[in-house]
Amino acid sequence: MNYTIENDKLKLTASEHGAEIKSLIRKADGKELMWQADASYWGRTAPVLFPLVGNYYQKKSVFKGQTYEMGQHGFARDMDFMLGRQTENELVFLLKDNEESRKKYPFSFLLIITYRLENDTVNVEWKVENPNEETMYFSIGGHPAFNCDLDTYTLRFEKDDQPNSKVTANIIAGDGSGCLSNEQETFDLDNGVLGMSDELFSRDALIIEDRQSDKVTLVDDNGNDVLAVKFDAPLFGVWSPVGKHAPFVCIEPWYGRCDRVGFNQKLEEREYGNMLGITDIFQVSFDIQVF
Repeated sequence: MNYTIENDKLKLTASEHGAEIKSLIRKADGKELMWQADASYWGRTAPVLFPLVGNYYQKKSVFKGQTYEMGQHGFARDMDFMLGRQTENELVFLLKDNEESRKKYPFSFLLIITYRLENDTVNVEWKVENPNEETMYFSIGGHPAFNCDLDTYTLRFEKDDQPNSKVTANIIAGDGSGCLSNEQETFDLDNGVLGMSDELFSRDALIIEDRQSDKVTLVDDNGNDVLAVKFDAPLFGVWSPVGKHAPFVCIEPWYGRCDRVGFNQKLEEREYGNMLGITDIFQVSFDIQVF
């Protein structure tokens, strides 16, 4: 089931399936900003990645000597959440572990996802609660896809309100593992701006680590800002499907990422993984500002 909230500037629709944003409309001109999940390109719009961002090496993790297998980006995106609350400008979705999730992931959890409309901005909040009698380990990330023309739209990268002069991206290995190689590529930027193309995404997502940027703006073919994704995440991804010339780009704040090729698979040793103590709460958010 889908749920809709709106204010005088924005109208947002999200589904209880995956707690996924399905639509974000700018009311001033009725423009749909979100990719509408045409499966011939990519059949999703804005999945929530939990408890895994990317891939485990060889699709496996090991915790306390037991091996768990889980596919790319975890399982939350394919589960039905419960609507916890709906107000005029807020949606809250809840997800708890179950017997099936515990076959893939050793922990109980409560995942709370909140969408709030605040003037021209969507605030996306993720909260993870640990009900276990031990420390839990997890990753979480966003994967929102925004309509654009790769040939004419650009991205502008900023840090602390200043344009980046360059960004350095880690590159996915070409071995089909979906894991990280040791290769990097540095992009020199013109006042923070990076042009897009099929070639840019020819080796899968660009993985930009070390808090190089905290704001990425999508700019249209007339040089006008369309929207900005603002975040405090330690890393983020930029992606469009390889070789498809797809009419969208994903700007993805991440708290976690795929393993490196050859990683030892120990869940508690994953790079950029999050550790949550007994009864502790993890809470972060990011914004999508619409212009």
